Amino acid sequence: MSLDLTPSACSALMQDVPPEEYRPTLQVLSVKQVNTGPTGPPRMRVIISDGEYFTQAMLATQLNHLTEKPEGGLAELDKNTVIRLEKFASNSVQNKRLIILLDLTVLGNPGQKIGNPASFEVAKAESHANAMPAPIAPPVTIQKPAQPAPGGTRPASMPRNGGPIFPIEGLSPYQNKWTIKARVTNKSDIRHWSNQKGEGKLFSVTLMDETGEIRATAFNAQVDEFYELMQEGKVYFVSKGRIGPAKRQFSNVSNLYEITFERNTEVEPCLDASDVPEVKYQFVTLEGLQDIPKDATCDVIGVVTEVGELGEILAKATGRSVPKREISIVDRSGFSCRLTLWGKSGETFQAPDQPVIAFKGVRVGDYGGRNLSFQSSSQMSINPDIPDAHQLRGWYDSIGNTQATRSFSSAAVAGAGDRGQFSRSELKTIAQVKDENLGMGEKADFFTTKASVIHVKQENFAYPACRSEKCNKKVVQTTDGRWECVSCGLTFDEPEYRYLLSISVADHTGQAWLSAFNDAGEMLFEMKAGDLQNLKESDESQFSRVMSDVRSKLYNFSCRARQDNYNDQTKVRYNVSRMTKLDFKTEMKALVENMKAYM
Repeated sequence: MSLDLTPSACSALMQDVPPEEYRPTLQVLSVKQVNTGPTGPPRMRVIISDGEYFTQAMLATQLNHLTEKPEGGLAELDKNTVIRLEKFASNSVQNKRLIILLDLTVLGNPGQKIGNPASFEVAKAESHANAMPAPIAPPVTIQKPAQPAPGGTRPASMPRNGGPIFPIEGLSPYQNKWTIKARVTNKSDIRHWSNQKGEGKLFSVTLMDETGEIRATAFNAQVDEFYELMQEGKVYFVSKGRIGPAKRQFSNVSNLYEITFERNTEVEPCLDASDVPEVKYQFVTLEGLQDIPKDATCDVIGVVTEVGELGEILAKATGRSVPKREISIVDRSGFSCRLTLWGKSGETFQAPDQPVIAFKGVRVGDYGGRNLSFQSSSQMSINPDIPDAHQLRGWYDSIGNTQATRSFSSAAVAGAGDRGQFSRSELKTIAQVKDENLGMGEKADFFTTKASVIHVKQENFAYPACRSEKCNKKVVQTTDGRWECVSCGLTFDEPEYRYLLSISVADHTGQAWLSAFNDAGEMLFEMKAGDLQNLKESDESQFSRVMSDVRSKLYNFSCRARQDNYNDQTKVRYNVSRMTKLDFKTEMKALVENMKAYM
């Protein structure tokens, strides 16, 4: 493969952009991350050379992975790398040419600089720009404003204002005149607010082109003007909005900036949408959710295996009930995950025949294990026509619907013919759990152990919980003797007690403390937490006998190990996600198989 650089490529790129088929070969002289603040993806500035001149360009964020350096090695895109530029965007910003590298092919790295290139900007200044020799490449622009066709007909790819089309990644608060050509990938409902300053309404859209995404918000009069006009999936020319820093608390769009529609903002439908891509996904496997921080957003794709009934929860902030529906999805990583749909998305959701659904921008939670939440800015596409969906459909229909899956709320394996059995491959002794430092890494570890109960702490073995379905938060007693839930705001005459246990267990190798919750407590004591609480208050001696009777009982414990910081001290906590009594027939078979393997 030739590493010869394309002559005068920098001149062609910086003066008048060549046509789409122009694919010059260039050398990367340096790659440097620029300061973009604490939020948003990192931005990379790249110095490119044609052997005669060099100039600056920005790397599209979807190519950032090329700059990641393996330990002790070079990145795929590093100093002296020779590339073929496959796709790019170029526009004039404040009388300077902005080049964004959208796609490229790495050809190799000769290990040294080719030629003795000089700065194109310096050379241009010295020759007063007009004295520069014409570039060898055809001087035709890729995004040059189109001219009206004969007879005054405006091309479908040209906005009314005739201005140049800017890439979304090139937008910043320092630009006054700009037009973007973008697809609406998400549109919120109209939301109303009322505060000391008055009342109002707003809605927001997510706009996407081939370089990236940006959020745009309209208020009051602009809501009336643009809400019906802008539809999901359609492409528009947008101009004359105010660009400011993104409000990260309201948006999961990966952009440092956002657009606010103003009185002079122009939004025009575009009939030629061939060069604007559909929704772009960066899928994370369900198993990979363990590495995603709580409250971060991500894209996932999965097969819907369960759809829960429509319920509701009382929003503490507004006091209004919010519809919710929980579904379960599974993917090829062998994990299943619970995903909650809120509001209209939950009310209208239908999933016949276990469809494949792609979710974009869902929030990651960790209550009861990793889970997902569909937000107002999230998107879903049922049975999308993309390769990931086709591969997942084929896997599930052929083998996935019979394979064992693991959920984050349980380390147990649930297969088509093995419901409720534990994975013996995860069975570890307590000594192994500690020697292998499970839970000491950045993500949680899961294991199963067979151990006997040694002691259960009698203090605070249960807590008064909310009686509303699926809330389970702690309630407090008010002055009038009723119980109030601080989470959903409901009050009750009596709480529902739930187990919150600290259990000491041991096997032949060691001892450990496990934290267990309501399901495990009901199996251990064979009674409800409220009954045991009443027993403690009415008959202390009988309560003590119940506590002592559980000692020496043998169980399988499925646990999640993870670091926890408390009072500036770090320790590993073992949370019981599931426990079962031993099936001695199964245990004997396992022992026989082990002896056969040993012999």
